[in-house]
Amino acid sequence: MSKESTATTELDVDTENLYREETFTDLRAASVRRLTPVNPDGSPDSERETMFIGDTTLMTQVGPMPVQFGIEAETLEQAFKKFPEGVKGAIERLNERAKEMAREEASRIVVPQGGVPPGFTGGGGHGGPMPSGGGGKIMLK
Repeated sequence: MSKESTATTELDVDTENLYREETFTDLRAASVRRLTPVNPDGSPDSERETMFIGDTTLMTQVGPMPVQFGIEAETLEQAFKKFPEGVKGAIERLNERAKEMAREEASRIVVPQGGVPPGFTGGGGHGGPMPSGGGGKIMLK
């Protein structure tokens, strides 16, 4: 039997962490999921807090991007009132993560030792001369 099949058959369900999921939407942009804790028999579990999760799709230059975020609320009405603030916070976190990833990627670029490559006369890209031969070499860590 393959490892994938074994992993699937060994999957355990945490019956002490079950939730009933309901979705509410304005049919335009806002969707809120209410996760109500339940006992293994499906009855409400009053020992745990109800959770709200905001869900929307942003249109970007590269296409649609799904955005999900937790909403601190006691009621569905509060969750929808806090929805715009949640979207804004999620976008800010996504932007910060994108910047962090760009910094990590930039730090992987290693400039070759020895300065300017032989035959490089400058310019390039704006009608100026291009480097002769193979040009510069960029190595990734």
